[in-house]
Amino acid sequence: MPRFAANISMLFTEVPLLERIDRAAASGFEAIEIQCPYEAPASDIRARLDANNLKMILHNLPAGDWSKGDRGIACDRSRQSEFREGIDRAIEYADALAVTRLNCLAGVPRDGTDDATARGVFLENLAFAAEKLQKSGISLLIEPLNSRDVPGFWLDGVAKALSILDELNSENVLLLFDVYHAQRSGGEIAGTLTANIDRIGHIQIADNPGRHEPGTGELYFPYLFRLIDETGYNGWVGAEYKPTSVTEAGLKWFRAYRSVA
Repeated sequence: MPRFAANISMLFTEVPLLERIDRAAASGFEAIEIQCPYEAPASDIRARLDANNLKMILHNLPAGDWSKGDRGIACDRSRQSEFREGIDRAIEYADALAVTRLNCLAGVPRDGTDDATARGVFLENLAFAAEKLQKSGISLLIEPLNSRDVPGFWLDGVAKALSILDELNSENVLLLFDVYHAQRSGGEIAGTLTANIDRIGHIQIADNPGRHEPGTGELYFPYLFRLIDETGYNGWVGAEYKPTSVTEAGLKWFRAYRSVA
């Protein structure tokens, strides 16, 4: 049975960030992930993790100003210095929190930026980040997001992400496979997982439509969870979805799988 981590940027949002760590532990999770941990001091997050005997397994590189529409800055040449400075901050948090996976969001290119330029800048930034993270024992992930939910997002499909991995040819860069985004941008979830499992460094889940908890939409998660096991994947699976009500009320899927694990 897959090992599930609670994404507390999306779960338990009824309470402040640090309290979500307590709620995740009380719900039975053994690990968490955070999209953007930088709103709290790393020492405070570390203290909550230790108090609850939890691991933190993933967070994002600084992705710009989310409130102003940023969804990553890695394909924007005008913000290349900001991107590279953010790597140092991400490493500081990763070191403090014992995180070994950092996720990079490509972002939305500035108006007038052609595809080749965005791709070139993204590759340059990934190469720089991958080398720096490798020295710290940290792997870099890239995550394609669907362009229906995030219009203009440059890395908008799994095939495109795989082509970036091919071109970059770095052993320290892997794919973050988000089941929800993959379904929205092309489908063929089972086949894509199976064919590329050796290149997948992390998996995240949410059902479609709505990006809600497993069992609320069209995806058949009992099959997908069995398939993940059959591939030999031994990483964590991040529960990164929008609860349909109070988070704990939507954890029936998790409790069911914990009972048979």
